[in-house]
Amino acid sequence: MTPDEPSSEDQSQTSLEIIRELTPVERRTFWAAFGGWTLDAFDYMIYTFVIVTLISLWGIGAGQAGLLGTATLVFSAIGGWAGGALADRFGRVRILQVSILWFSICTFFVGFSQNFEQIFVLRALQGLGFGAEWAVGSVLIGEIVRSDFRGRAVGLVQSGWAVGWGLAAVAFTVAFTLLPPEIAWRSLFWVGILPGLLVLYIRKHIPEPEVFVETKQIKQTQTSHFTEIFSPKLIKTTVLAALMCTGIQGGYYAITTWLPTYLRTDRGLSVIGTGSYLFVIIIGSFIGYLCGAWLTDRLGRRVNILIFAVLSGISVLLYTQLPLSDSAMLVAGFPLGFAASGIFSSLGSYLTELYPTRVRGSGQGFCYNFGRGVGALFPTLVGYLSEQVGLGFAIGVFAGGAYIVVILVALMLPETRGKQLQAWD
Repeated sequence: MTPDEPSSEDQSQTSLEIIRELTPVERRTFWAAFGGWTLDAFDYMIYTFVIVTLISLWGIGAGQAGLLGTATLVFSAIGGWAGGALADRFGRVRILQVSILWFSICTFFVGFSQNFEQIFVLRALQGLGFGAEWAVGSVLIGEIVRSDFRGRAVGLVQSGWAVGWGLAAVAFTVAFTLLPPEIAWRSLFWVGILPGLLVLYIRKHIPEPEVFVETKQIKQTQTSHFTEIFSPKLIKTTVLAALMCTGIQGGYYAITTWLPTYLRTDRGLSVIGTGSYLFVIIIGSFIGYLCGAWLTDRLGRRVNILIFAVLSGISVLLYTQLPLSDSAMLVAGFPLGFAASGIFSSLGSYLTELYPTRVRGSGQGFCYNFGRGVGALFPTLVGYLSEQVGLGFAIGVFAGGAYIVVILVALMLPETRGKQLQAWD
């Protein structure tokens, strides 16, 4: 074992157990990033629950409904790259606060939309903050947490997505049970203002990472620019990492954007029934994040991605292509959520370690959000294809193809487990 590799004792600790081993600063940063990602997930996933309602109330087609999901993701790609570049220049903590406020305010105003055009614009603006939040928050915790625990800590932050998704499912069930549909869908977006309160905690408790502060001082005498990620030294890493992120996110969005609609239209489930099936998937998702976080430190970042890409491809094809009974669908939801989410656990730490500190925000922000931008096309393409061949088949085609891309690209990237982050490397 090299000095940079985590000890076997550290590796034996589960993802949840390492929280108590973090220093006070690491722990506060962890909870800030976890809370931000949880609330972002709540705000984003709310839309997936109200697609059927908007189609009914506004008379829009499946293609247009998919376009609303795509708008957020395309603009999140722009926001993520810009947020990462700005974080390299102005600081991780400052840009994180701005991105959370932007995202929260835009989500709130979506609840007042009166037509397709208005919600399209607001969802696009929402995406700018949504993209920046992950890019900056992931870099922040990746730089603050020690290499021994980095994989599990960053992976555990990703599990906040499952928590936010679960909260969205609860809110959806409650709102549509107690309120008429024309008010219920709006109330879900109004609640989206809550993430803004997290900024107060971040301002008081979260410092800039030491490695970033040191790098900023060195930058006063050294030349660096965000375009360095396209330099001969880094271009291969950038291209491969961007393609990997495209497959991971394209597959995920092809599944999750249309899943509630698939359960209610193709499977004929009620609001309560849809919520029950989704909870099984969400539980699987949460456990997948935890297992993936542990495996990413135990086996490595790349190995974790390969394992979960294979599992994701198999599970989505089984879920959407086989004539399963309702009870079998309920059970099959667990591995679907487990695999599609567990693959994300190593992504944040992997991207952090692939780039030098001086352009880490730019590199991580570009790759993740390039993948998000291209993957954003998948919901729209699934929507249009579903009008010809059915929703289940359309989901299976795009998600299955995406995970094949992930496997091929991940095999060409290096392993980075145990890498120490330097001020200027």
